[in-house]
Amino acid sequence: MWSGSDEAGSAEEAMPVKGAADAVRIVVVDDDDLFRQTLDLNLTDAGYEVTSFLNGPAALDHFASGGRADVILLDWRMPGMNGLEVLRRLRRSGIATPVIFLTMLSDDIYEEAALGGGAVDFIEKSRRPSILVRRLRLIAEGARLAPEAGGWPAEDVLRVGRLELRFNTNRLRWAGTLIDLTVTEFKIIALLALRIGEDVSYREIYDLVHGRNFAAGYGDEGYRANVRTFIKRIRKKLLDVDPEFKHIHNYPGFGYRYYGASH
Repeated sequence: MWSGSDEAGSAEEAMPVKGAADAVRIVVVDDDDLFRQTLDLNLTDAGYEVTSFLNGPAALDHFASGGRADVILLDWRMPGMNGLEVLRRLRRSGIATPVIFLTMLSDDIYEEAALGGGAVDFIEKSRRPSILVRRLRLIAEGARLAPEAGGWPAEDVLRVGRLELRFNTNRLRWAGTLIDLTVTEFKIIALLALRIGEDVSYREIYDLVHGRNFAAGYGDEGYRANVRTFIKRIRKKLLDVDPEFKHIHNYPGFGYRYYGASH
């Protein structure tokens, strides 16, 4: 059980809502009763099995006791323990369940912190339930998100100069050194490396992460900031190992390109 300055929630705080026996399992963590209950109903109507908690410690106890989920929907602002701390504790416990943050905070700094903590998405609470349900389906059912690339190659390993990609384990090595990438970060650099020397648009990279026609951020071009955040993190991880890494090039207004060892 989780202890310390944060009190664990009581059993009464967990409200399982059962769907079909084989339904995708969703855990919702949000201290807003009305929002949480409304979300539970929408997800249950969409065929998901939902278990909800009103604070982080109660959700952590659920997983520490052997609870499972396919996706976690996590509020950012909660009293006592915020969503980012919940995510960190989950990851330190070895729980790699995909996490989507639900929040009213729309600044890039929060999105970057969420992605940096290992979340797979950051969605404003004002979004329509149908958008969230669609996003959940893409994540929970493991849709292959490599559009136009024909999926990953049949071979398990791709080597481009000092870059080595292992598709069976979603692992990347640079000059023999393992780089700790999230699955999403791996997919992005794999897309670029599979099309070495080609321009890959912001939209195509964004669709790889979120699925086609998903929208985030403000305005028609809001998705670009999301893509830049991912690329920034990938570059930093590679630069930490090789300060001279310079193979991912940006084409302002369009997207990115991966160059081989000669550039």
